[in-house]
Amino acid sequence: MDIKNEVLYRVYFVLFGLILPVAVVLMYRTIDIGIIQGKEWRERGEQLYMEPRPIEAERGNILAVDGSLLATSIPYFDIYMDPNSTGMKEEDFVNNIDSLAYCIANYVDEDLTVGAFRDFLIQQRQDSARFVLIKKGVSFAEKNRMEKFPLFNLGRMRGGFIAIKSSERRRPFGLLGHRTIGFIRDDGSAVGLEGYFDENLGGKEGEQLMFKVDETKDLWLPMDDLTTVEPQSGDDLHTTLDVNVQDIAEDALLRAMNYHNADWGTAVVMEVKTGAIKAMANLGRWKDSWWETRNYAVGRAVEPGSTFKLATIMALLEDGYIRLDDSVNIEKGRTSFYDQSMVDATPFSYTIDSTSIRRAFEISSNVGMAKLVNKFYGENNPTNEKNNAEKFIKRLRSFNLDIPTGVEIEGEDPPYIKDAYSQEDSWSGTTLPWMAIGYELEITPLQLLTFYNAVANGGVMMKPYLVSEISHYGKTRKRFLPTVVNQRIASKETIEKVQNLLLGVVERGTAYKLKSEQYLFAGKTGTAQVNYRRLANNTTRLDGYRATFAGYFPADNPVYSCIVMINNPRKNGFYGGDVAGPVFREIADKCYATRLELHEAYNRGPKTIRASYDLPDLDVGAKEDLEKVLDFFELPKYGDPDADFALIQSRSDSVLLQQRKLPEEAVPSVVGMGLRDALFVLENRGLKVQFSGMGKVVQQSIKPGTRARGQVISLRLR
Repeated sequence: MDIKNEVLYRVYFVLFGLILPVAVVLMYRTIDIGIIQGKEWRERGEQLYMEPRPIEAERGNILAVDGSLLATSIPYFDIYMDPNSTGMKEEDFVNNIDSLAYCIANYVDEDLTVGAFRDFLIQQRQDSARFVLIKKGVSFAEKNRMEKFPLFNLGRMRGGFIAIKSSERRRPFGLLGHRTIGFIRDDGSAVGLEGYFDENLGGKEGEQLMFKVDETKDLWLPMDDLTTVEPQSGDDLHTTLDVNVQDIAEDALLRAMNYHNADWGTAVVMEVKTGAIKAMANLGRWKDSWWETRNYAVGRAVEPGSTFKLATIMALLEDGYIRLDDSVNIEKGRTSFYDQSMVDATPFSYTIDSTSIRRAFEISSNVGMAKLVNKFYGENNPTNEKNNAEKFIKRLRSFNLDIPTGVEIEGEDPPYIKDAYSQEDSWSGTTLPWMAIGYELEITPLQLLTFYNAVANGGVMMKPYLVSEISHYGKTRKRFLPTVVNQRIASKETIEKVQNLLLGVVERGTAYKLKSEQYLFAGKTGTAQVNYRRLANNTTRLDGYRATFAGYFPADNPVYSCIVMINNPRKNGFYGGDVAGPVFREIADKCYATRLELHEAYNRGPKTIRASYDLPDLDVGAKEDLEKVLDFFELPKYGDPDADFALIQSRSDSVLLQQRKLPEEAVPSVVGMGLRDALFVLENRGLKVQFSGMGKVVQQSIKPGTRARGQVISLRLR
């Protein structure tokens, strides 16, 4: 019994003396941790929550045709400090806090003193802060400098240095081509090239293990400086845009929008042979100024008005119904179709009964074009063909006028051409004549330009395109070559005839005021009524006009095609030739003056025998400059004058360089010099120079040999 009792005593001792107290303690700690301290521990658990998080990839660049940056991403960093980082030792913090505060106060933020920064950081450590802002939006170079500061140089975990990388999309050329290049909206959506090629430009996100700092702010910090999966930067886009042509188009369009107080406008320049878009400008009203609020060239299908007459005349020619020298009665610019009146928009035809079809097109006679279409495609056509309107619609579609261009910008409006006799399309007896002059159908400016470009290109229709190449770190990933949409939209004979008609519009027709003496260009004016409504009393109500000019230049060897459309000009005219035409002419003039491809090289073709009157003669200039020019043009020369300046005298097949001595104390003769050399010589002798004209000096106001005493000398150049 004694042994049994002893065992029981020992069991009771273990049970009540050891196990039961431990159980009570464990139960108490469970209640304490789970209930009493539960909120605190749950917050700590959330703070220590870790998961792989995405890392933004560097977005690719968008470049102009010459390699200039149109859009690029500039990295910047938000710098934070974790004063309670798990790897930070108290000793490291204490030993470096003074130096760190000194560096921040002197090189980062001068608003607080060194002592104030020191006290601030110490307080943040005492308050268990984990995410203390030091500075936002620092550059890459500044970030590299800051991570070398005392304490920060110990790294992310031990030094508490946190750099959160972001990027900002920048445009080195400002708002140039703003809507075409595109942009990323705050909601993440993108427009223009940025949107169409977002997948290429955006690259692929990386991945890094991070832990949550603040549940309420959804703040995450990297566990270390190493990424689990490196992000892949985006590809670069090489566009066809030419910054110089784009600048010319935008500047000319803006000036016209202000001058005419219009609602919106667009101008597009395209390379004839390839379809490459060199410029695409869009302007719309925004508050009290102008902005690229919409890409009207691509996303706004409208009734084109008289510019559509090119398609009308081509259909008539292709179907063999007319010859350009045939006559048409334009009835002094006024006629009726059923109960609807039609009048010509310009005064050219107000005194004419009959004229040639050629002349009717040149003066943009609505009556003439509408009567021809109604005659040959209407119900009472001479051949008694049934459903002949279907033939007209089919012919328009053979010109690809019913197909979107497929340009690399989202939101292209599809063209709208009615089906013949369709009740759904509200086909009526007046539809054909009104379609003939560009109404009851819709087309975007770019789609219309593509058609005109095909005419300039001898009938070969090219697909408009904005991107020529996608590359990655200089290596081509994909190349986009010019694409033929339609090998021949019309016969060679028809194309040649309408090319001549478009030239006639500029030489003798509605655009004759725009004619240039320097080069030939061809095109068609258009003046469409905006939101016109036919009223019960056979009158028309409208909300303004839409002025258009579409064409190409130079006409004898087309390089560029261009369309300008300006909607609802309120002052200083509203006709296409008065509003849109001058913008076209300004674009063409400046392109012609600055683009080498628009000029034929002088040395093209076989060399001719030189004649003395073709050679430079009696030109005076710096000897080295003259020799450089003569060598560049491979002109034979002889003579080696021992002087800084020389005189050129032409010979039968070469030039002679002769010495030209200039007096030091007297006024020298500068006749024959260019302005730069004349200024150099005269101003070095203390003379004040005035000049007029361009070219070389042909006359000077002070006789050579006169003593130089600081006089004012006038030069005339020619």
